Amino acid sequence: MDDLFGSAAQDSDDGDNDADGDAAESAQSRSAQSRSAQSRSTQPRSPLAVRMRPRTVDEVVGQQHLLGQGSPLRQLAAGADAAGPAGPSSLILWGPPGTGKTTLAHVIARGPGRKFVELSAITAGVKDVRRVMDDALTARDLYKTTTVLFLDEIHRFNKAQQDALLPGVEKGWVVLVAATTENPSFSVVSPLLSRSLLLTLKPLTDADIEGLLVRAVEDPRGLNGNVRLSDEALEHLVRVSGGDARRALTALEAAAGVAFGDADDVGSSGAGEGDTEQTVTVELQHTERALDAAAVRYDRAGDQHYDVASAFIKSIRGSDVDAALHYLARMLEAGEDPRFVARRIVISAAEDVGMADPTALQTAVAAAQAVQLIGMPEGRIVLAEAVVHLATAPKSNAAYMGINKAIADVRAGLGNGIPAHLRDAHYPGSKQLGHGVGYKYAHDAPHSVAAQQYPPDDLVGRDYYEPTANGAERDIAVRLERLRKIIRGQ
Repeated sequence: MDDLFGSAAQDSDDGDNDADGDAAESAQSRSAQSRSAQSRSTQPRSPLAVRMRPRTVDEVVGQQHLLGQGSPLRQLAAGADAAGPAGPSSLILWGPPGTGKTTLAHVIARGPGRKFVELSAITAGVKDVRRVMDDALTARDLYKTTTVLFLDEIHRFNKAQQDALLPGVEKGWVVLVAATTENPSFSVVSPLLSRSLLLTLKPLTDADIEGLLVRAVEDPRGLNGNVRLSDEALEHLVRVSGGDARRALTALEAAAGVAFGDADDVGSSGAGEGDTEQTVTVELQHTERALDAAAVRYDRAGDQHYDVASAFIKSIRGSDVDAALHYLARMLEAGEDPRFVARRIVISAAEDVGMADPTALQTAVAAAQAVQLIGMPEGRIVLAEAVVHLATAPKSNAAYMGINKAIADVRAGLGNGIPAHLRDAHYPGSKQLGHGVGYKYAHDAPHSVAAQQYPPDDLVGRDYYEPTANGAERDIAVRLERLRKIIRGQ
């Protein structure tokens, strides 16, 4: 029995050991899978803007005016395979942030026979530049490899640092691709400018940004079709990007993260229904939460355009400076053309403020010119100053009403002829016609105001301009009364 039980016990132990071994092996396998999954999930991913960076010239969004066949950029990107006798040229890329300066540099770097070196003018110095030049010379002589030096923010380099680039650029040790957001004519030394091609990058259009976002959603390097963008969300992302591709992709990635977070919350509340993956839709609310910026409901080609502009002008006319600034902000945040806003301000200065504060029109015209000169976003400051001036100024539409009454009389057929003494008397025979006869030269009269008839006979005594008692027109009204009495001989 002991042997029997012993044998049975041994068999049982062996069986348990086998089961324990299988269980341990299974647990170990699951643990390894878990660690692998965890490793994949915790492995840092590059930002969407980096993953979506174009690899070829044909993938570049916008800047088509610089990417035509045979252009310097295409020749440089082709590398050693470039056709034609022209060698690679150093470039200075000038344009606003997010227009593709860094992207173009990386596309160029992918060309065959290229060695890519990247420096930032914020952190690099003369020593770094000279080290790159020495390495480039070695790469050229020993390995027949051309070094492409991408220098970001070159305008931050002082004259001595920029001068350190000259030997390598002039002798062809490196092909310099420099990027700047400031006018190179003022921020880059002349010898370096003369040895480089200056290419101006344009802000991306709304269509460019929209195409980029759609591609990022579908591309395996991007979101790989795991999300879908609603029309409202897409429009909001395009609007807030301001023509900046990097900002648009960063905003898309953040909004997708919010959308996935909401989907996870819904999935956890419905536990047990399966883990089937579904495409997540990025709605307008997700973009608003991700960017902490409400979508401004504003149709630049529809009713909102006219309604907000109307409310803006009426707030200025009504002297409500706070409401006027609100509508100004609303238009600017919605992407309204600041030149349109400036034109409306100029009109309001003449129509609603008028001669009650003659300096208002000067401020408005100066603001319109300044906006064209400096652009946005700084232009908002100039526009705000003009709005505050107009809204707080005394108001008068007397000049506006005066010209309207004069036009009404002309359209009614009034104002026949011109008094003979006011007609042109400079051509032969004019005197015989009575032209200029009896004309009184105003500067010969006391106070340079002469008593004589100026309007046509049927409009004598007609008053068009009726100044108000507001602002500067109080003084104008007193002076105007005296002038009319003198001129009309009353």
